[in-house]
Amino acid sequence: MPSGVGALRLNHVSIHAEDMEESARFYEELFGMRRLPTPKFRQPVLWLALGDQQLHLFQRDDVEAPRAHHLAIDVDDFNAFYRQVKERGLLDADTWDRPARYHPSGWVQMYIRDPSGNLVEIDWPDVSTLDPDVVAELGRLDDDVPQEGDARDATLYTGTAR
Repeated sequence: MPSGVGALRLNHVSIHAEDMEESARFYEELFGMRRLPTPKFRQPVLWLALGDQQLHLFQRDDVEAPRAHHLAIDVDDFNAFYRQVKERGLLDADTWDRPARYHPSGWVQMYIRDPSGNLVEIDWPDVSTLDPDVVAELGRLDDDVPQEGDARDATLYTGTAR
């Protein structure tokens, strides 16, 4: 990397939306995102705010959502969010064999699909803070793939945990 040059943060993620309004409502209702003023492009685009970052939805006829590519979002109440997406039938058990699992160091991952088929990972920093009935439904990543050496200490939260 050239001296004095470096990335600061992710600015936005851009994903395909088959139905712009349906996708926008999904992210607004589930995650509390809000619409932002959006410039005009050749294809339909809609920008949503999530904190100080953005999710951009775009619509093109020649694009499909990749099966395993995903974006990951932290939520403020994993217990409530898990129950809501389970009730709505949004959990994705096909992509990674389990819809939700936790790592030996405590962090949790859950996977859902949006209306256009995009995979969305929901993360939580500490399984010990979750309700026992929710934890009972989670898989253990260590049971699927043994976490040894540095893998046991791996974390999604690198010094900026909530």
